[in-house]
Amino acid sequence: MQKIFYIKDTPANKISYYLLLAFLVTLPFDRMYSELALIGLLLHTLIHLRGGVNWSFRWVGWMSAGIYLSTMLATLYTPNPSQAFFEWEKQLALVLFPLIAWYSGLDWQFYRLRLMKGFAFSCVFTAMYLYGVAFYNIYSLHQPWTALFTRQYMNHAFSAPIDLHATYFSAYLALSLMGFTDMILRGKGGRLLRWGYGFAIVVCLAAIFQLASRAVCIAVVLIANIAVPVLLTRGKLRLRLFAATFSLTVIMVAVVSRNEHLHSRYLLQLKQELRPDTGAVEDPEPRMARWQCAWELIKASPWIGYGMGVETDKLKEKYYTHHLMISYTYNLNAHNQFISLWLKTGIGGVLWYVGTLIMGFRRAFRRRDIYLMAFLLIITCISCAENVLDVNKGIFFFSCFFVFFLPKPLGARIFTYGNKNIGASMGARTRGRYRLLP
Repeated sequence: MQKIFYIKDTPANKISYYLLLAFLVTLPFDRMYSELALIGLLLHTLIHLRGGVNWSFRWVGWMSAGIYLSTMLATLYTPNPSQAFFEWEKQLALVLFPLIAWYSGLDWQFYRLRLMKGFAFSCVFTAMYLYGVAFYNIYSLHQPWTALFTRQYMNHAFSAPIDLHATYFSAYLALSLMGFTDMILRGKGGRLLRWGYGFAIVVCLAAIFQLASRAVCIAVVLIANIAVPVLLTRGKLRLRLFAATFSLTVIMVAVVSRNEHLHSRYLLQLKQELRPDTGAVEDPEPRMARWQCAWELIKASPWIGYGMGVETDKLKEKYYTHHLMISYTYNLNAHNQFISLWLKTGIGGVLWYVGTLIMGFRRAFRRRDIYLMAFLLIITCISCAENVLDVNKGIFFFSCFFVFFLPKPLGARIFTYGNKNIGASMGARTRGRYRLLP
């Protein structure tokens, strides 16, 4: 903990570090706290403005800011400018984080590990608090402990005490899970500390399972069974790790299949979500039905879309036509970031977003950077099921960690797992200065 809260740097950089740490630590809580931390970081950066740009962030910032620029362009032809300007304000972090990274004197990459530790511990403590609330309610209502795996304590009901969407808190926990796994594989610290990291991994896995976000769970399975063995290990260690993660995945699937509520949430509802027909008991209006409505709109205007701020209005017309009364009543959006961008900004906006993700995946694979790979897998899976750039916590998550992870790590070195060589910071094997691997 001392390494998280104590750094040796200039006074200005220390303030930048603590403000960035405060932003990350408060992400699981009410958005007011993270917004205040971001505003403070922006003002501090402007006060201590550097003479030049941090070139390692320059092109990264333009990739993130380009999404915001497509939002601005789509405002030129929108029939609802007031709602479009509201979305400008909501997505402003897509520009603020690149600007802060460009002109801040703080070396974000050098403090990568410390900042990730602070974020990960905050998420774990929050998950423990939610479990405490759940067990207290079970005790107060004289329910059996198995009630924990019923709808009353799963998904949004579990995250309700902190008023945070279950999918986004699951995403935070999934990234924290990767952080604790990295800390254990690095092998540094005493036995007690490694046991602490192991306990944190168990808490993260349990909370992700409890939150029951199918998109994040799919991302975690991909990270654990493919990304971690391939990017972080080699030789016999890779085979052992793959066998362990695959066995754990099979056990979890078996547990889900044997519990009525878990089977309904994870398997039955997932199957129904991907069916176009309506009227099912578990999900009477699946996402596929809403996607079909959106696709009808896209086919009518594929090149420029319909402008910012009109997604729900246009979709409601189709919902009414196709008798999707639940979606119509609750003003549901497309629940797919790719479709949403296509509706609002046309093919240019969605291609920019897809290209940004592809570019990130390419960088992550070439550098063997597990943090960037895990983040992109989480974002991609969520983007298939939610409008991640329409929600404050989703915008903060994407804009902050995209700028945070994508530049080449040049900070403190760590051990590369599976051999005795030393690689670049945070598990990334990079070419150039630190490329000591065969």
